[in-house]
Amino acid sequence: MSSPESSIATKTRRLDTKWAILAAVMLGSIMGPLDGSIVNTVLPSITEYFSTDISVAQWVPTIYLLTISCLILLYGRLGDMIGYRRVYLSGLAAFTVTSVLCGASQNIWMLIAFRALQGLAAGMMMSVGYAIVTTAFPPRERGKAMGIYAISIAVGLGLGPTLGGLIAQHSWRYVFFINVPVGITAVFWGYRIIPQGVRKAGQRLDIWGAATAFVFLTSLLLYANRGDDWGWLAPAAVALLGTALTSLGLFIWIERRAVQPMLNLSLFANRVFAFANLSALLNFMATYAVVFLTPFYLRIVLHYDILKIGLVMAASPAATLFVAPLSGAISDRIGTRPLAFCGMCLSAAGLFLLSRLQVGSDALDVAWRLAIAGMGAGLFQSPNNSAVMGSVPIANLGVASGILAAMRNVGMVLGIAVAGAVLYNCAPVTHSMQPGAFGESEIQEFLCGLRWAYIAGASIAGAAAITSLIAGGKKKGPLTAVPPPSAV
Repeated sequence: MSSPESSIATKTRRLDTKWAILAAVMLGSIMGPLDGSIVNTVLPSITEYFSTDISVAQWVPTIYLLTISCLILLYGRLGDMIGYRRVYLSGLAAFTVTSVLCGASQNIWMLIAFRALQGLAAGMMMSVGYAIVTTAFPPRERGKAMGIYAISIAVGLGLGPTLGGLIAQHSWRYVFFINVPVGITAVFWGYRIIPQGVRKAGQRLDIWGAATAFVFLTSLLLYANRGDDWGWLAPAAVALLGTALTSLGLFIWIERRAVQPMLNLSLFANRVFAFANLSALLNFMATYAVVFLTPFYLRIVLHYDILKIGLVMAASPAATLFVAPLSGAISDRIGTRPLAFCGMCLSAAGLFLLSRLQVGSDALDVAWRLAIAGMGAGLFQSPNNSAVMGSVPIANLGVASGILAAMRNVGMVLGIAVAGAVLYNCAPVTHSMQPGAFGESEIQEFLCGLRWAYIAGASIAGAAAITSLIAGGKKKGPLTAVPPPSAV
């Protein structure tokens, strides 16, 4: 029989372990969103350095998002099969190596190729992060853990523009080299802290399901990303859309008949899981409308330099960073629905207020509006993530984590596509981004397009508020008990 002292010591070790696991996952997870946001800031420097066209250089961030999104469901399924630790640490190590390759690129095509590989690695990290955190914490603390985990994403998105502005004054290569010491530290720490998973016997990978999912996501995201340039009804664009719809139909047909499907479609029969994931998709569409549109306004209308743009843009993720842990902890007590609903209403209000910006507005006018939108995102994300991960059985935690991560990345791409389509149809953004390149009438045209693009984003956020109400979400716990950390 164990003594009271040994029981207390065991509980203390478990307490320390779960927080150490969370910290280890956060350290690695910060690099994905950081790299995604920082490269956009230094893209003009990369374009100039390689003496290439912006249409070619745009593939540097685009290919990264595409490769992350297209295989993220496969990685989640692999996590359920062979253990989340293996998938996470393999992705983290590969991300560190490919960061070196990106920074050492000698031409734009090398950089694009290595960014594709870096996206594949980042997808492995992102796909199982939620699953590792969920298994490490008991149900009563899941919301709090998700809220703290959200800090890593907010810090990555928040530091990106500012660091990009600082780095752009020296060399764009440091954008990638900065990942190396962080990555090495995260790999060794994660190897020591994250428990070894158990390979499940008798598991088989659904190859055809993985292949059709890959074709579907690749075609859909390429259509969303390039449709405005090619024309939404151009033959190439229509062919991509047709391929996406066909492969989606094949994917559903295959998954319904597979003995061990890559994606258990019965999960979507759960109202909480289905609508909370839809809410996550809409949330990131609205969030990335802000991320995409606001730097245009700061550059074209207010004539800010890259560093100042980065500092102003940090207002939104800084607000998210502050609110998300509080929201997650409160959701453990009152449930997820009210916080998720109020968060998206707040985001919609922030986007609408951004649509009222004028020529005479200043940095403070922009920052407090961004902060409102960021507070809404922080209020929403932790409870919603907790609702998703708490609505599935243990055996599907990896797939659920992958789907949630996919919603985030697909939402980013679609949000930029929708906001860009509205803006480009109303505003002359094909001009040089140098201050003074736009005349007074063109700036007014641009503000008109910007206003409607922000309103489109506000409408998307409003739709997310409605789907959050439909999703609901229980006050505590997953459908089945979460295993101890040793089962990660």
